[in-house]
Amino acid sequence: MKIRTRRRCPWRAILLASLASFLPALALGLDTTPAGPYATVLRKHTQATSDLAGTRVDYGALVRNPLWQRVIADLEKTPLDSLRTREEKLAFWINAYNLYAIDWMVRNHPVQSIRDIGNFFRPVWKRTVGRIGGRDRSLDEIEHAILRPLGEPRVHGAIVCASLSCPPLRRTPFEAASLGAQLDEQMRVWLENPRKGAAFDRTARRLGLSRIFDWFAADFVAAGGTLRFIGPYLAPDDRAWLASHPDDVTIYFLPYDWASNGVATTGKEN
Repeated sequence: MKIRTRRRCPWRAILLASLASFLPALALGLDTTPAGPYATVLRKHTQATSDLAGTRVDYGALVRNPLWQRVIADLEKTPLDSLRTREEKLAFWINAYNLYAIDWMVRNHPVQSIRDIGNFFRPVWKRTVGRIGGRDRSLDEIEHAILRPLGEPRVHGAIVCASLSCPPLRRTPFEAASLGAQLDEQMRVWLENPRKGAAFDRTARRLGLSRIFDWFAADFVAAGGTLRFIGPYLAPDDRAWLASHPDDVTIYFLPYDWASNGVATTGKEN
């Protein structure tokens, strides 16, 4: 008796291999590619400005755009075990913080400040804003229990709590593959704004810094302290001046404006 054997189809093996390479991308709920919904809403509903905010968000338009709810749903479907590298974890949780901060403003629109969403007994930072990995999450947990322990002080230039004096919101998603360059750029853009980043008074030998550098001073110790940390992100002349005055510069901290970084409306939102 002649036994017939099934011949393996080469195209079937190729197809399966292609699917296997594509499935991991599908498994990641939050799409950070330039054509994805997150990048789309950032392009459409944020605008670069020359004022204190640096980037303003059209929260009212996001209320009306169903794509916003899809972005949040995709975020919350992300399997955390797919985040294997430090860069993947940092990029994901930075995006998560910024998305949830925006979502607070969208869900409570119009509101003059994110701090108005909470109260004295339960500030907005500690309230549950969403659910990721089968657990309720708050902005406080994402910032202090997840991001800061990863030991990357540049995150302070990347996470934005929907306020004018925060670093300007990046208008493209953070991605693991380019995270280092993105964080460096965020630091430079933030520090170049003398109203909320770094303000030099060379005559008086004074340097004004964001209060973030006061609140989180411990995070910059490993980098040699705040002044050494910010050096590489300053304009060349500021960097040189600061290096030539290492011991006689008086540091003070700039006022922090908690007003909304939303687009100007009818007085309801700054």
